[in-house]
Amino acid sequence: MKYTVTIPAAVILLGLLSAAPVAAQSPSSPYVAATAAAIAAVPSASDDPQDTVLTIRKRVDEVNVLFIATDKHGKFVRNLTQNDFNFLDDHKPVQSIVNFKRETDLPLRLGLLIDVSGSVRTRFDFEQDAATSFLQHVLRAGFDKAFVMGFNSAHQVTQDFTDSVERLSQGVRSLHDGGGTALYDAIYDACRDKLLKESSDRPVRKALILLSDGDDNQSEHSLGQAVEMAQRAEVIIYAISTDDSGLILRGDKNLERLAAATGGRSFFPFKMKDIKNSFAAIEDELRSQYVVCYHPADFNADGRYRSIEISALKKDLQVRARQGYYAPRQ
Repeated sequence: MKYTVTIPAAVILLGLLSAAPVAAQSPSSPYVAATAAAIAAVPSASDDPQDTVLTIRKRVDEVNVLFIATDKHGKFVRNLTQNDFNFLDDHKPVQSIVNFKRETDLPLRLGLLIDVSGSVRTRFDFEQDAATSFLQHVLRAGFDKAFVMGFNSAHQVTQDFTDSVERLSQGVRSLHDGGGTALYDAIYDACRDKLLKESSDRPVRKALILLSDGDDNQSEHSLGQAVEMAQRAEVIIYAISTDDSGLILRGDKNLERLAAATGGRSFFPFKMKDIKNSFAAIEDELRSQYVVCYHPADFNADGRYRSIEISALKKDLQVRARQGYYAPRQ
């Protein structure tokens, strides 16, 4: 990922004469390859200030990871420091920690992904109510944004990114149940076409809230491809099961894998009232995360998948984070 800064030529020349290089870093960069090159050409003399600028491009290897720490009772632990954790990237200790802090106030970019296939019919109305209530509680006008996508054998965005709860609620209410299930395609496209492309001038927290029984019978993409795209887009998946059979089914394992690989969480509410509790837990978690920014050791911009392992040094603490990322290609 390249970051471009435009600076008057006179300022650049003074900087070069004083031999004081400038290091440009972006806190919103999840991981970028390590190179540093100033590409410049001195412009011809002109009275137009637009002609007296130089362009500098700098690439820095940084990985940003949001993660959760809980105690043995599953309660969030919010008073930890970087010294309470061990960080491994590609199975090796990280080169250096750039930044570590508790992150409770990042802008949210949420996707509400609702299964409208025939298998969810029994609880569909209640789930719409719970989803709408969640949006009312979690979205802050002028700060957070969300979109609504329904899916069965195909998928459709019924409301694009907005901070208007009223418009999002209308998007939820416009969904109608019925048809087959292409879950993986919906996740893949929601991450690729919506969340990956969502840009901001500051770091944001991106998440998919998935309501589904986890079954898939019509997708062109695989579960692994859906996970990969979510990881590339740096999306956390929170999955709420719509199955009320009380049995452990194949779809449950799918939801667990989607959540675990992205640092999210899966919920299996048996009673309808528990669905609202699941949404409340997600809301709490979105405000209870840590963020670490580090330089990995032996980093190559080769497009390869690199694992992330964050563990707590205290035995009674558990850490949940995305399992890895794909390095950019140089």
